[in-house]
Amino acid sequence: MAEQLGISREKVGSIIHEDLDKRKLSVKWVPKCLNADQKPQRCQSSEQLLEFFRRDPNDFLSQLMTMDETWLYHYDPETKQQSMEWRHSSSPCPRKFRVQEFAGKFLGSIFWDQGGILLIDYLQKGQTINAEYYSSLLVQLKDI
Repeated sequence: MAEQLGISREKVGSIIHEDLDKRKLSVKWVPKCLNADQKPQRCQSSEQLLEFFRRDPNDFLSQLMTMDETWLYHYDPETKQQSMEWRHSSSPCPRKFRVQEFAGKFLGSIFWDQGGILLIDYLQKGQTINAEYYSSLLVQLKDI
């Protein structure tokens, strides 16, 4: 731009940042875009946990075990630098959902409590996610 306008790079930067009040911001990665049905379900689950905590705050964590699972993808992610956009300083941070092509995936499941990780399991290639699979995870947890 400086070359085309015949002005210094510093002046171009000053115009962009000070006069136009623009900044280059990285996108904010969000794991999921919840639909209209999932949002109230997430709130209801949170309210139930909060009520459980209110009943006995001192014993809350010792009674809680949780689990999460996620698909782990093999791909080359876009770098932060590649995802940057010019935005006005009062603009919200841009968001980007992960929609890239990937080379492969596998399911990772992790269980933990207040003491730390209890179990990490990776679904074997070709294995089906069904009640039998989840039952086998619970049996493994029982043996810990």
